[in-house]
Amino acid sequence: MKRTLRRKRIPIRRTGRSKKVTTPTRLDLRLSGQLQDLRDQIDIVLTEMTARVAALEHLLLEKQLCTNADLRHAREFVRLQEA
Repeated sequence: MKRTLRRKRIPIRRTGRSKKVTTPTRLDLRLSGQLQDLRDQIDIVLTEMTARVAALEHLLLEKQLCTNADLRHAREFVRLQEA
């Protein structure tokens, strides 16, 4: 008769209860959608405003109403006001 070898059982690790995953509510999803819409609108408006400012600067220089130094000083003034 052959002997059967018993296999050692690997102990099962028992962990605590799994954490409950919270699902976003309808309100969260709606607010998230509105926030994304606002971001898109701001991106559009910001690029539009940047283009308009560049066009105005170009006209001011073309009509010789100000110099490049004047524009640089104005930009620096705005940066100081923002800080």
